[in-house]
Parts: sequence; structure tokens; C-alpha cells
Amino acid sequence: MQAGETRTRILLADDHALVRRGLRLILDAEPDLTVVAEAADGAEALELIAGTEVDLAILDIAMPRMTGLQAAREISRRFPSVRTLILSMYDNEQYLFEALKAGASGYVLKSVADRDLLHACRAAMRGEPFLYPGALNVLIREYLSRDRDGDGPDSLLTPREEEIIKLVAEGHSSKEIAELLTISVKTVDRHRANVLAKLGMRDRLELTKYAIRVGLVEP
Repeated sequence: MQAGETRTRILLADDHALVRRGLRLILDAEPDLTVVAEAADGAEALELIAGTEVDLAILDIAMPRMTGLQAAREISRRFPSVRTLILSMYDNEQYLFEALKAGASGYVLKSVADRDLLHACRAAMRGEPFLYPGALNVLIREYLSRDRDGDGPDSLLTPREEEIIKLVAEGHSSKEIAELLTISVKTVDRHRANVLAKLGMRDRLELTKYAIRVGLVEP
């Protein structure tokens, strides 16, 4: 680490003290990483984050009182600047998807933590996702399955609806969209209502986030 660079401050949450000690040895040996707090469950992790400067929380998926997934959701909501990684014994599709939905930057298997954890920490701090190699196959398989079955949100929308979402996300009013597409304001509003219903969304903000996520507009 070069002079002037700061270390990534890490909170470790695992209900087994021995596991925490082993992980801490791996992390503290690195010049750019330092463990500043340890917790035995998700609730304690949240309390510590509230009173400690933390950049990254490494959370065991299965803990008493509050699980790693519950804690990740709360951290994402209450402390959005803190990145999270889920640590798990389970190479399990459902847990992987739940971790990503909870806002985690990565999913690391305990069995290969000595190999993957450092890469995961650095990827998270760069704003990049980290997934163990097998997880990529799971995600690709799931994506292709959804695409084939027509279950993905992208396949729900007509080209016209995508066009309207794009313009909504770019800040155009219904009147402006109607003029741009040479359709009536009533038709624009109907399309927008249909899109909201199809995607289970409520307002322009959610539509805009969706449009960014699927690449209809630049963030």
C-alpha cells in the first residue's frame, strides 16, 4: 500500500469465535485491509456499524438473533455507504440469489475463503460484484431459463412500452412523450400504467431505476 492510502475498515460477523479469529488473521495480514470490529450476530453487527467507522461488513449467512441476509438488508437500507459480503458454507442457488437481492456485493464460500476472501473484499470496495466461479454458471443458467420461458422482466414489455419507459426515465412528461411518439397523452398514460402493473412498480423513480438496470438509459 502506498503512503497516504487508507485501509479498508472491516467488520467481521460470525457466531463462531474460532472462525472470526481465522478470518481476521487472513485479513489483518494484508496492508490494505484491517478488521476494526467483530460481532457474533447480525444485530450486534448493526449496533457496531452505528458507532464505528466501517467500510465493509463480512457477514456469515447463518447467525442467531439476526442472520447475515437480514443484516445485509438492514445495512443496505440504513448505511448505504457500507459494502457487504455474505460468507456461507452453502453452495446453494437460493441463498446466492437472496444474498444478491439483499444488496450484498458478493457471496464467498467458507470452504475457499482463504483463496477468495481477499479478492472479494477488494472487488467490493471497487464497486464490483464478487461471485465464486460456480455461481456464475448458476446465474447464467437461471438467466437463460427465464429468457427461454419468457419469465424475465425484459420479455414482459413490448418495444413501445420500452420506448415509453426510456423517455419517462429521461424526464419527459406524458405530453412531451405523446408529441415525440405522435400518439395521444391518454395512450402514453395507458402504456405507463400497464408497465407499472407488469413490473409491480409504483412510480417514476422505480421505473427509472429499472430503465438504468436493463440498459435502456445511462445511469
